[in-house]
Amino acid sequence: MSKPLPTAVRTHLTALRALLVLTVLLGIAYPLLVTGVAQAVFNDNANGSIVKTADGKEAGSDLLGQSFNLPKQNPDDPDEAPRPDPKWFQPRPGAYDPTASGASNLGPNSADLTAAVEERRQAVAAFDGVDPASVPADAVTASGSGLDPHISTAYAQQQAARVAEARGLPVDTVRELVDKYTDGRPLGFLGQPGVNVVLLNKALVEQK
Repeated sequence: MSKPLPTAVRTHLTALRALLVLTVLLGIAYPLLVTGVAQAVFNDNANGSIVKTADGKEAGSDLLGQSFNLPKQNPDDPDEAPRPDPKWFQPRPGAYDPTASGASNLGPNSADLTAAVEERRQAVAAFDGVDPASVPADAVTASGSGLDPHISTAYAQQQAARVAEARGLPVDTVRELVDKYTDGRPLGFLGQPGVNVVLLNKALVEQK
């Protein structure tokens, strides 16, 4: 009759077997199952909600905002301020760098934030040709993540005339696109309707 293994050895072997079983179940089988279901049922979402142009090129994701600026006048100057392109609907202020998501952490009593908001208000009003008092709040403040692709319907409609003029399109056509790409309130009652700037600008390119 063989001598039973010491208690410490049996305990370690039991723990090793549990580790191996759980690794297979939770580290291999479960991730494969979830990935398979996601690819089969939610293929677009599972692959990043990629936005493609008419010729099939990837243009970004409809989950992440982008900057729509004119080319730099001096590409070698890292301090050159970006210039918004009048042919595009503009997103909220932000760097739109997915590797550095986050807010400024400046509070409503911050003098720096107040000055930045007022400077943005004047710039947006001049760019869109409107009264500074009518500029919506989201046009001068960044989102919490700095990556939100949505703007308010008020900000989108404010930009419609400028975009239409820059592209030589009827303003009613551009406003219809804004309405088409307006998302309702999440779950029907949360937040406010918003317009996805990435999808709206993609529709502008495809507009005939």
